[in-house]
Amino acid sequence: MTQNPNPLLADAELPAFSAITPAHVNPAIDEVLAGFRAEVERLAADPAARDFSTLMAPLERWEETLGRTFSPVSHLHGVKDSPELREAYSAALEKLTEHSTELGQHRGLYAAVKALRESPAFDTLDRARKTLVEDSLRGFKLSGVALEEPARSRFKAIQNELSKLETAFEEAVLDATDAWTRPVGEAELAGLPASARDMLRAMAKEKDAEDWLATLKGPVVQAVLTFADSRALREEIYTATSTRASDQGPHAGQYDNSERIGQILALRHEAAQLLGFASAAHESLDDKMAGTPERVLGFLRELAAKARPVAQREYQELRAFAAEKLGIADLQPWDVAYASEKLRESRFAFSEEDLKPYFPLPAVMQGLFTVAERVFGVRLAERQGVDAWHKDVHFFDVVDKDGSVRAGVYLDHYARAGKRGGAWMDVCRARLNDGVSAHKPVAYLTCNFPPPNDDTPALLTHDDVVTLFHEFGHGLHHLLTEVDWPSVGGISGVEWDAVELPSQFMENFAWQREALDMFAKHYQTGERLPDALYAKMLEARHFHAGLFLVRQLEFALFDFRMHLEFDPAHGPRTLALLDEVRDEVAVIRPPAFNRFPHAFTHIFAGGYSAGYYSYLWAEVLSADAFSAFEQAGVFDADTGARYRREILAVGGSRPALESFVAFRGREPDPDALLRSYGLAA
Repeated sequence: MTQNPNPLLADAELPAFSAITPAHVNPAIDEVLAGFRAEVERLAADPAARDFSTLMAPLERWEETLGRTFSPVSHLHGVKDSPELREAYSAALEKLTEHSTELGQHRGLYAAVKALRESPAFDTLDRARKTLVEDSLRGFKLSGVALEEPARSRFKAIQNELSKLETAFEEAVLDATDAWTRPVGEAELAGLPASARDMLRAMAKEKDAEDWLATLKGPVVQAVLTFADSRALREEIYTATSTRASDQGPHAGQYDNSERIGQILALRHEAAQLLGFASAAHESLDDKMAGTPERVLGFLRELAAKARPVAQREYQELRAFAAEKLGIADLQPWDVAYASEKLRESRFAFSEEDLKPYFPLPAVMQGLFTVAERVFGVRLAERQGVDAWHKDVHFFDVVDKDGSVRAGVYLDHYARAGKRGGAWMDVCRARLNDGVSAHKPVAYLTCNFPPPNDDTPALLTHDDVVTLFHEFGHGLHHLLTEVDWPSVGGISGVEWDAVELPSQFMENFAWQREALDMFAKHYQTGERLPDALYAKMLEARHFHAGLFLVRQLEFALFDFRMHLEFDPAHGPRTLALLDEVRDEVAVIRPPAFNRFPHAFTHIFAGGYSAGYYSYLWAEVLSADAFSAFEQAGVFDADTGARYRREILAVGGSRPALESFVAFRGREPDPDALLRSYGLAA
């Protein structure tokens, strides 16, 4: 009897998701890692393997193979989690982390790459190949290749331990999110729009409960905090969501990330010092545009000086409105979204709910695809019968002007149990074209929108539309790369504080009348978004921009200072430092039980450690880049072609600043960010 081949080892265009089981994971990883290690030893020992084609190209092929093998596993861990998969994923991740550190500390391989860099042949390479060699050498440095024992072994142990802790942190947040539910009585539905009630009914159905059920899924929390008239319900869901995975709240201590936060920070600090950096923040900036802690802190504090007075004014107005019009004399954090929505309705005669009938998901997707076609010259064509992880997932081929299929993307839109919250783009397959084989890039685009019900399509808020455009921007960066080497193509190799440029750039189209006219049509009548409603939407665009910006600044400063100032003698100082940051920039002070850091997966499990400032840094770039389209025309084909060529196509094959200048003809204008928020003087 022959055994079924492992689907993770198939050199197929797309993963066979229905065939993948947790039992496949570690045998596949073991086999690929064994082959990779054997190739590394061969290359290091072969004095003839010292040019690009004989050294770097084989390494890239193995990197692509490893990525192709693990990507479906990592993705399933995020969208269809189970205890068995979790166990297999954790074991595989430990092996991958160990491999990565071993590879980065391999002195024979380092010597081979260094010899290539110093050889006359290096000067004959094109830009992407040169960048790949130089990035590899920096990677060796950051992996501790120069360390001697016992520091060398200690660094390796730290990387393994960090990998486990970061996974455990994210899983604790997912478990805490899934653990809390609350039946909602009919009287408590007051204020909730029909779409929110339908969502609560769908949550009850998913959990085999009666009537309506509140959960901590993002769309539910947002709907209750924004619209529920019941202050007690708002307070209860705020308390539950703001204490997830902590020592406070309804599941106090059960999924607590407190100790993990301290351990993660201590290990990152120790690893950075072993490499010769003063802190984890200094290490983080070694390959980012900002360069120095002083520049990051100066950037954030300069923004805070301009945004905080605006936010203070906005908050005072909100408190006065809540007291006078809503009878809320002591405005609390669980009242802020509710009061803000009422003030927005009062000031602009406009609510997000007014827009939702004009944003049915199928039409929004079609509009998004049309924007991509008009601006970048690519068409998305749905392919039927693709093996996916859920019946709601769709797959699209990305077709270029000449009719060639150049990439593919999976779209998974809806919130459900076992799926982590938020929205993200991730790599399924990387582009590789090494003269031997050619692989097209494939992406996952994942959101957590409320699902459709029996008689209504999924209706999005405009914020949801912006989120979708944002993630699609990341997707285009990966899908439209023209770089043949995975490590410097698409989003790979791009400085972390510039990687949000293409995503934030795409958000702008969700505000343009020319773009909205393609898809913003009433799901029942087909009527386009009325001019009066669009005008109100634009007028309200910068409503509470100051409050939003100081909140982002709070997150960014907290993250950066936490990694910059960590002192092993004093431990993490998590809450004390957060209070200091809030003293400096915040306008709304959460209650003492709030444990925001304990669910801050971006920095403790998502790659943004000492880098959350990147969202604001990249917004300068994206706002300034989009101004080129505002000047030339939103759908100007020449500007779109130039943006595709100079930003999207080149990926990480050259510095982001160089790509920006190639597109814009000059360096970025720092005031572009404030203008985009309506806060420019």
